[in-house]
Amino acid sequence: MKFKNLYTFLNKDLDLIEQELEKVVQSNYAMLSEAGLDMLQAGGKRIRPVFVLLSGMFGDYRIEKIKDVAVALEIIHMATLVHDDVIDDAELRRGKPTIKARWDNRIAMYTGDYLFAKSLELMTELHDPIAHKILSRTIVDVVVGEIEQLKDKYRYEQSFKDYLKRIKRKTAILIATSCQLGAIAAGTDEFLHKKLYLFGYNVGMSFQIIDDILDFTSTEKQLGKPVGSDLLQGNITLPVLIAMKDNDLKAEIMKVGPSTKPDEIKPLIEAIKKSGAIEQSYEVSNRYLEKAFALLNEMPSNKARSTMHSIAKYIGKRKI
Repeated sequence: MKFKNLYTFLNKDLDLIEQELEKVVQSNYAMLSEAGLDMLQAGGKRIRPVFVLLSGMFGDYRIEKIKDVAVALEIIHMATLVHDDVIDDAELRRGKPTIKARWDNRIAMYTGDYLFAKSLELMTELHDPIAHKILSRTIVDVVVGEIEQLKDKYRYEQSFKDYLKRIKRKTAILIATSCQLGAIAAGTDEFLHKKLYLFGYNVGMSFQIIDDILDFTSTEKQLGKPVGSDLLQGNITLPVLIAMKDNDLKAEIMKVGPSTKPDEIKPLIEAIKKSGAIEQSYEVSNRYLEKAFALLNEMPSNKARSTMHSIAKYIGKRKI
């Protein structure tokens, strides 16, 4: 089953959000508009807007009120991807040239900054100081995560705790905030929106771990970039950390540096896959998913809850 088939009842509202996204990325400066639209048209799962909408269904669901939150969270996500591509010196994203590849690092950074600013502008439509405080804290954590990712490139002597903290900031916190702000926009009580935050956090951690696994187990065509790109770019992910428990494999992994070419790490990718690191990484992902399922069981039973369960289950089993 395709991801989008899990929430077809949201299609009308998601179409509206897509239209709003196209409006938001427009600018008086042609290059910024083109770069923003280029990023938007590259596609994506829109998992953050989906979680905003589903979380809103636990309260007073009104799309005209909740759509700005959904668009703002997706815009922040887009901004982080633009910045990530600069940090990683990435040429491709989803099989298409990145903004930094089409233009340069300066244009990419300005585009990311512009998108961050537009997200804050959108959130002013939600007149709730708690929501603004949550979003501000989230943006700070996301930016700190970008700095940490840059600092940790090719730093092989790092701990599992370092990795988990990094993916929390890179991915999980934005999904968690999507769930929480969707609920707040719909007027749910504090107990529920905090539970939804925790649900989103655990799903987000699983989502990123699966992403890191797929970087080794998928094909270049599926990924839209070379297999093992994370390792090539110096991003030390969970499969690599687990594989480095083997001292011989660790010695080979530590030879990967900025000048290493994709073809040179093919034997290393196979060695990591045979080491048991992939299976152990799935186990960690599953532990986060189990926590997410347990949190869902504490929430009111409705269509949104069952859909969130299906999405979380899909995330744990996805192949791309």
